[in-house]
Amino acid sequence: MDGYNLTPVTHFILTGLSDLPEVRCPLFVVFAVTHQVTLVGNGAILLAVGMERKLCTPMYYFLANLSLLDIFCPSATVPKMLDNLLTGNHSISFLGCALQLYFPVALVGTEVFLLTLMAYDRYVAICFPLRYTLIMTKARCAQLAAGTWATGFLLSLLHMVSTVLLSSCKSNQVNQYYCDIPPVVALSCSSTYMAQMFVSVAGGVSGIGAFLTTFISCIYIISTILKIQSVEGKCKAFSTCASHLLVVCLFYGTATYTYIHPSSSHHSPNRDRVIAMLYGVVIPMLNPMIYSLRSTEVKGALGRVLCP
Repeated sequence: MDGYNLTPVTHFILTGLSDLPEVRCPLFVVFAVTHQVTLVGNGAILLAVGMERKLCTPMYYFLANLSLLDIFCPSATVPKMLDNLLTGNHSISFLGCALQLYFPVALVGTEVFLLTLMAYDRYVAICFPLRYTLIMTKARCAQLAAGTWATGFLLSLLHMVSTVLLSSCKSNQVNQYYCDIPPVVALSCSSTYMAQMFVSVAGGVSGIGAFLTTFISCIYIISTILKIQSVEGKCKAFSTCASHLLVVCLFYGTATYTYIHPSSSHHSPNRDRVIAMLYGVVIPMLNPMIYSLRSTEVKGALGRVLCP
């Protein structure tokens, strides 16, 4: 470790999106507007589901959980990013970095399991419609949702602890707009093999396993849909499955790439930042439009709540 600075790290420097003053202001406006759209869109879903009794079904219950995640996930990183763009101060404390290591990963992990749970819900609804209310009871839905949150936050705690225990002595500059596990691990001068393997294996098993479970559910759903005689029924069922599969491909693809690829030092930091922004900022904004705001039930519920 000769030549390394062994002074304990008390703060980190985030690379951010850009140091150019002429670029920082437009980026600030773009991401501030994006964050507001995300909050309003997902807040509208929560309002509609909470106020409209017709939406008190397992599908919309899980959508409400997804909206909560899509509010919390960007809120864990975007405010600091906006502050960096506005002030040019890219410093973050060790505690602040540890919190950014924990909460975004916990929320992303929870969303992975929740999307799989939503695919299972659609599988039961379409393939076993007569038994649906017996299988997806309110108590079972609450237990399944609580399990996804608990699993995501527990796995993130293990990731965070294994990362902060590493000795960061190469540098304190994180090649990302927030403290994420791969770029922070890349700063360590101690052996990172176990930490990288843990992140890769856990991310790979959860991400790929969840995607395969969702994909298989959709295969069963499609095979059942093809047996439906009504054209309208086929279109409605296909629309539900296609929307979910689109979100799964976007979210799992970007998140799994981030946490199972090797150290960011072997990849373009700019590409890593773009991919992180896709699942951390852009997808939470798109989810309400993909899932619910295009639904006549949700739009009708919002109309009755906002314009009684």
